[in-house]
This record gives sequence, C-alpha cells and structure tokens, in this order.
Amino acid sequence: MKVENTSDSNSSVTATGSSSNIVATKLTSVEGITEYSLPNGFRFLVYPDNSKQTITVNITYLVGSRHEGYGETGMAHLLEHLVFKGTPNHPDIPNELTSHGARPNGTTWYDRTNYFETFSADDKMVNLKWALDLESDRMINSYIAKKDLDKEMTVVRNEFESGENDPQGILMERVMATAYLWHNYGKTTIGARSDIEKVPIERLQAFYRKYYQPDNAVLMVSGKVDEKVAVQLITEYFGKIPKPTRELIRTYTEEPTQDGEREVILKRVGDVQVASCMYHIPPGSHPDCAAADILTEILTDEPSGRLYKALIETKKASSQFGWCANLNEPGFVYFATQVRKENNLDDAKNTLLSTLDNISSNPASKEDVERAKTKWLKDFDLFFSNTESIGRSISEYIGMGDWRLLFIYRDYIRKVTAEDVNRVAATYFKPSNRTIGKFIPEDKPQRAEIPTAPDIAMLTKDYKGDPPKAQGEDFDPSPMNIESRTHKGQFKNGMKYAFLPKLTKANVVNVNLTMRMGDEKSLVGKGTVSQFTSSLLNKGTTTKTRQQIKDEFDKLKARVNVFGSGANVSASIQTTRENLPAVMSLLQDILKNPSFPDKELEELRNEQLAGIEEQKSDPQALVSNAITKHLNPFPKGDVRYVNNMDEDIVEIKAVKLDEIKNFHKEFYGTNNATISIVGDFDEDQIKTQLERELGNWNSKAKFSRIVDKYVPVEAKDINIETPDKANAMFLAGCNLEIKDDDPDYAAMVLGNYILGGGFLNSRLATRIRQKEGLSYGVGSQFFCESLDKSGGFMAYAIYAPENRDKLIDAFKDEISKLLKDGFTEQEIKDAKSGLLQSRKVTRSQDNSLSGMLNNMSYLNRNMNFTLELEKRMESLTADQINSAFRKHVSLDKISMVKGGDFANKLKKP
Repeated sequence: MKVENTSDSNSSVTATGSSSNIVATKLTSVEGITEYSLPNGFRFLVYPDNSKQTITVNITYLVGSRHEGYGETGMAHLLEHLVFKGTPNHPDIPNELTSHGARPNGTTWYDRTNYFETFSADDKMVNLKWALDLESDRMINSYIAKKDLDKEMTVVRNEFESGENDPQGILMERVMATAYLWHNYGKTTIGARSDIEKVPIERLQAFYRKYYQPDNAVLMVSGKVDEKVAVQLITEYFGKIPKPTRELIRTYTEEPTQDGEREVILKRVGDVQVASCMYHIPPGSHPDCAAADILTEILTDEPSGRLYKALIETKKASSQFGWCANLNEPGFVYFATQVRKENNLDDAKNTLLSTLDNISSNPASKEDVERAKTKWLKDFDLFFSNTESIGRSISEYIGMGDWRLLFIYRDYIRKVTAEDVNRVAATYFKPSNRTIGKFIPEDKPQRAEIPTAPDIAMLTKDYKGDPPKAQGEDFDPSPMNIESRTHKGQFKNGMKYAFLPKLTKANVVNVNLTMRMGDEKSLVGKGTVSQFTSSLLNKGTTTKTRQQIKDEFDKLKARVNVFGSGANVSASIQTTRENLPAVMSLLQDILKNPSFPDKELEELRNEQLAGIEEQKSDPQALVSNAITKHLNPFPKGDVRYVNNMDEDIVEIKAVKLDEIKNFHKEFYGTNNATISIVGDFDEDQIKTQLERELGNWNSKAKFSRIVDKYVPVEAKDINIETPDKANAMFLAGCNLEIKDDDPDYAAMVLGNYILGGGFLNSRLATRIRQKEGLSYGVGSQFFCESLDKSGGFMAYAIYAPENRDKLIDAFKDEISKLLKDGFTEQEIKDAKSGLLQSRKVTRSQDNSLSGMLNNMSYLNRNMNFTLELEKRMESLTADQINSAFRKHVSLDKISMVKGGDFANKLKKP
C-alpha cells in the first residue's frame, strides 16, 4: 500500500551506531501517532505519552489464519507459540520477559499476529533497547526447531481441547464453517486438531521465513518515550535487517454470495441450550460496518435492546449477545441466545430470528441510533485516554488494512444515521444471507451482494483526525511520591477518604468506594440476599429507570460497576474531570435510593440459574467449587460458607424481594466506608459533594469485622468425572497460618513468583508446559490477609484428561525438588528484578493505584508499608526464601482436586 507523506516536507531521521547510513522517513501523523518507514520496507509508529511510566512495544505481522493453506490450519497460531522459544542471542525469552518485569503476550487472529510487552520506563531506555533487540532478533532468528515443536504441539493441542469444553464456542465454529464455504474465515484460528498434531517442521519454518520479515510487519512504541530517541533506536535495531527478495501474494479467495439460509446442529453434553445466527457483512474498512455495529448495539443493549426485550424480559431465554467481526475482507455479525433446559429452544430461536427480520417493518429510530452512538463514542473517548490500550489494540486496525482505520472507524460511527442503519439491515439482514440451525428453502431466494473494500490509500490520504487529547503529567509511581501526593481524611460519619489529584491523559479520573457492613451474627443466612441486593442497585432508582441510568452514564462518559456480597459492597468509576460530580451524584442515588423492580429480580434470578446450570458439567467450575468448599469448612449459614451448585440453585430460587429491600434498609450506609480518587478532579468540590451526599448516610446494623480464621484442613485427593469434556482441570491448595506483616511474607511472595508466577519461565511452567507439553495454562498463587493470620497456597493447570497422572507426577516432583534443593541465587536475582518492576507497573495504572489506596485507608496504612516490603524483597537471601517455603508448604498438607472425562480418556495400565 502506498502511503502519502503528510508533513510539510519530507523528513527523515538517521540512526546512530552500526546502522548510521540507514534513514527513517516520516510518512504521516494522526492525533499524536506518527508513522515512519525504513528502506527495507519496515514501518513503525511512535506514540509518546509522558503521563505514563510505562512503555508498550507491540509488533504486528500481517499474517493470520486467513493466510494458511491446505494442511496449514493453526500454523500462524502455532508459530506464535514457537517464537517464544528463543534465538541464539535470546535463548530464554520467558525468563527475559519476567526479569524485565514485562506484561507480555502474543495473539493470533484471522488477519494478523502480534507480540507485545509493557514494561516500566527508565531514563537510559534499558528496557526499550532490550525489547527492540528482542523483537528485531526473533523476527528472523527464531529457532523454530523440531524439538520445540514436538513439546509445544501438545500445549497448543491442550489449548484446542480447552475450547472444546464450551458448547457455545463450538456452535459458533460450526456456524462459521457452514457460512464460509471457501474463505478461510470459516476456519478457526487455532486450527484443526490433525493439522496441529501433524504439521511438518519444514512447512512451519517456510511459513516463518515467508511472513516474518520487515516488509510484512508494523511496530508500535507507545508510552513514556522521546520520539526522536525512539526513532533512532528502532532504526538501529530494525534497519539492519535485509529487505526480502520474495514477493507476497495477497489472498484472493472470495466467498460467493450466499444463496439460501443454511443449517447447523450441534449435539454435545451440556446443560444450557443455545440458538445463534450469522450474517455476512462488508470488510471492516467499509462504512456499512459502522452502521452494522450501531444496529447490533440497538438489538442487544441491556435493557433497551430489542433482543433483550423479546428474549430476556419474556423469560424465553436467560442471556443474549451480538457482535460484529470487522476484518480485512468481508466479515460477519453474529447473534446468540442461551436458553435453559426447561424452556423451548425453538420458541427462543424463532423469537431471535423474527426480531431480526422485523427491522424492516419496525425500523430503528433516530433516538435508538443516538443512544447507541453515545455509548460507542464514550468507549472511544475512554479508549483514547489509555495509551497502553491503544498500543496493543492498534493491531486490529493494522490487520484490517491500515492503523489509521482506528480513527476513520470512529468517524464512521459519528456519521451513522438512522437511514444508514435501516439500509444496512435491509441489505444484509436477509434470510438468504443467514446461517442458523435450520435450512429453509425459498421460492424466490434473495441475494445480498457484499461490496469490496474501498481504496484505503485514498481513504487515508492526508487524514488528520482530531486534535491530540490533553496530556498528563510525568508522574513518579514510587511509594513515597504517592504518599506525599495523597491527601487523607475522614468525614463526619466516619467514612475515610484518600485523594491523589494529578494531571492525566484526557482528564481521566478513577474512583473506588467500598462499604463495609454487618457482623458475623447479623449476616448469617444472608449471603445470597446480599449478593442480589448489590446486583440490583443499578437496575432502577426511585427517580430513574435502568435505561435512564445507563443512558446517563454513557452521556457522562463513565464506566461504573457496583458489586459485592456479604460484608462488602464496592463501586468503581472511570470518567473525566468535568463529569465526575454528575457521576458521583448518580452513584449516590443508585446506592441510597434503589427501587428494586420485581421484573429485574426475576431476570437476574433467571440469568444466575442458567449460569449455574451451565457450570454443572464444566470441569473448571466443579473443581474450583470443590476445593474452595473443602478449604473453607464453615457452618451452613455463615457468610463464609461455600455453597455447592445445588445449594446455590435452592437459595437463588428462594430469594424474595422483601428480603432484598430489608437488607438494603438495614445494612447499607457509608459510615464504615472508604473512598479513593486518583486522577484529574477538583478536590475541594468533590470533598464538599461527598460530605453532602454520603457523609450523613449511616448503616443501622452494627459493623464488626468478620475474622478470617486460619483453619487447618486434612489433605484430600478428589476426582470429579465430567463426561464428554476434552479438557480437564487441576487445582491444588492448602491453608496457611500467615499474614502480610509476617517476617516470612516477602519471602513467600518472591518464592511463589519463582515457582508459579512470571511469564512461562516459572518452575511449574518450565516443567509442565515448556518441557513436557502437558498444559497450556499452569501456575501457582500465594495469598494472605492483612489483619488475620490466614492465607493460602494454590496451584492450577488445565490439561487433557488422559495426561492426568503425568501432570500430578510432574507437580509433586517440582514441589519435592523445591523443598529439598531450594531456589538458586540466579532465580532469586531474576525474580527480584522482574517482580519489583512489575509492582511499579501496577502502581502506574491509576485504577490499580486507586484500589490500593482504598485498601490502605481501611487498614490504616500508608505507602511506607509498600516501601518497606519492597526493601525486604530486595534484601532477601536464598536461605530466607527456602526456609519460609519449607516452613509453610509441604505435599502432605496439599489437597488436590481433578475434574475431567477420566473414565473415557484415561489410558488404562
């Protein structure tokens, strides 16, 4: 694609060092993102944001499952895994990622593959240089070795098997395969099992050499970087890679216009019925896709959506959703609804289809369209305030055809009219363009002609976009700077506050409010009622309906969540400085004046029952419930008691509206609450408002903290049979007598980081995933309380059921080796660097920082606790860590729960 230079004159930057003769040419700049190119065809984007203390490096390769040939399904995704296996200069990439405190991942989709790392910024750009060296090196020097393929194939197969447990996901795969007869969008990105198992290494190596080249990649560096320095470094690391001599041929298979409604039926073990349908739509670069997205929002929004009203309010179904896949070539829009076994699936399916067909006779109104656009544009505004998210998500638009489609698509949304939405519905939402669970022949079949993509080069030529958003300050996330910038106090009724005002990108502010209520005696038997109470708060107040609340939050560009049960109810907010006062007023109305509509209670009840019924055959849910129940042996009725699924169903069916209203009246109030605010806000204004609106609201019930007792439990070994499930679940755990000011706490945190944390280089991941290829996801967790000497150790893994015994043997062997031989000095050195940098990255996220300050207010702590903890981590010795682990963890204390189709899949001796 030819890209026009939009600067006043051709500009260039020359790299220093070994690539001093290579020049980067500036191509264009849109809303703070600047694009450059190198002579070898490599393109890169730079997006500076000094308000972040992190940098995100994201490289996108223009190759995905769309580019795979016969016998190559899953190859792009398999290659994503193998690129983490190392190069001669970077032989242990997972260890490097962990030691640099990075938050990394790789993802594969139809049109692209990307790899990203987010890490803390430093003045000497050490982490950035490392990341650029890593990505430029593995572009052309990755091993892609047979020995790595043999191990990783089983890991990818396990990932494939984990998806096989989800009937709704499998139904979508079957619908896609039926809707796309020729195009590769009809094949899942993870590929066919046989291709995953049998792919020759030579074909995989050829695929890598063909597509992993500088002229087929786009790099983005975003965050706390100097643009000139970034350009020089990128040019130095990537400019020296030779330009390939091969020429890539664009994919040319076109899906023929669908000539009739198609049918697919899936039969598998499960507990919830599903009906779905799919329509073909244009490529994501076409403006009709924006109208399709708006139409989908009008149909599926809760509670105003037409499908929601037709399916959920009538109790024909328990949930519904829809989404548009905006792709490089003609994509799709997909709708689905879940139906409980006791309900009629055909009735729900016919309601789904008739609601979609009736758009022509009941067209979308201007009000419908404006409501949907308001939500979409709110999400865009909040998205553009997060440099890290842009740095990662830009890959979707690069895969779609050009990174500037991110801004063009937003512009498309702005321009959508009711006429556009109704035209799109009439053009594409035709039965002949639909794939569902039944084929119905027609006398006069209709056709839906799908337009081709517009000329993206012309579409993006001279594109400028909006002016850059407000920039935030260069904020130091060190513990003592946070402490010095935080203003603390208490309102008259006892509610504590912690305010950290600072300049942020796009004037964003984050709020966390936690209300604490009741005591061990008064909360007996009220677990389910308390959870329903919090879930219904935003479903209507005495002055506003659920829809009005939702619309108002969208107009105020606010993301608001209210959640909790038992003794704690929390609210989180993300909005902007100018909207925070109005958002807080609406939140206090939700908290203080809920109307608890009866129909909303029934919808919530129906939704929760369907969710539990779906989990009753799911290994992960069953195993998690079993071990949690075992490790928490509290009496029934106690707020800490763990229900089994049948008990949950009984209690959910029994909840009454009067119980919910009485619970709110008796227990809710802010006199034992804490609130924290981090970001751009008027502190005096908000403090006055909080005093007025929440400062006199007191709970009638006495609050007394419920002690989290340490309870020693006998180790158990439990197997749970889940027939016809391709993936199995393993959880192991024990209770520990420890809290976070214990002398052993820092050692346990760091030791667990080595054992089961980090990124693919922990001991458990190295052994069980990297070496033996038994699991896609494996790791461990250590956690404990702050006020009570009570904690726990947990380990987890997913795996094929036939590999259960191998997995258990490997887990036990690693724990035994650890307790016998201990951690090495090099492991500890690497873990200290990675963990401390990772903690710094966490404090750089305002939402995380707000939650941290909220919790510290409750504990009467300050950031000096964090500072001292990290000092202790820094000074830990191998003897201290080994001694702590041997003291608290042993195999004879650990319970193990396994769930899977062992009867049918476990190989007999």
